[in-house]
Amino acid sequence: MDTIFITDLRIETRIGVYEWEKHVRQPVMLNIEIAMPHSRAGASDDFADALDYAAVVGRVQALLADHPHQLLERLAEAVAALIREEFHAPWVRVQLAKLAPLPGVKQLGVRIERGARPA
Repeated sequence: MDTIFITDLRIETRIGVYEWEKHVRQPVMLNIEIAMPHSRAGASDDFADALDYAAVVGRVQALLADHPHQLLERLAEAVAALIREEFHAPWVRVQLAKLAPLPGVKQLGVRIERGARPA
C-alpha cells in the first residue's frame, strides 16, 4: 500500500460546544495519512498519476474555514469523508487536535480511520 502523509497542518477555526468557542478562532492541528488509490505515480513520474497534495491541503483549509461542526469527532469525520470522496482514497487516517485547550495540556484531540486499508 502506498500512502502519503500531511503532518502538522495548522489551521485556525471555530470549534467547540461552549458559547465563547463559537465566536473565537482557535488553532487546531491535523495529521493526515491517505492511502493512494493506485501506485502508478512511482513508476510513471507523471503528476496526472499522483495525488495533488496542495489540493488536499486547500480543500481541508476551506472546510475548516466554514463548517457547522461543534465536536472534533464530527469535524474529523467530515475531513475523512472529503478526502475519500473527492480524492478517491480507499483509506484515510485523520488526527485532529486542539492546541493548548486546557492549562497543562499541549494537545487534545481525536484520531479516526475510515475505509478499507489496502494490502
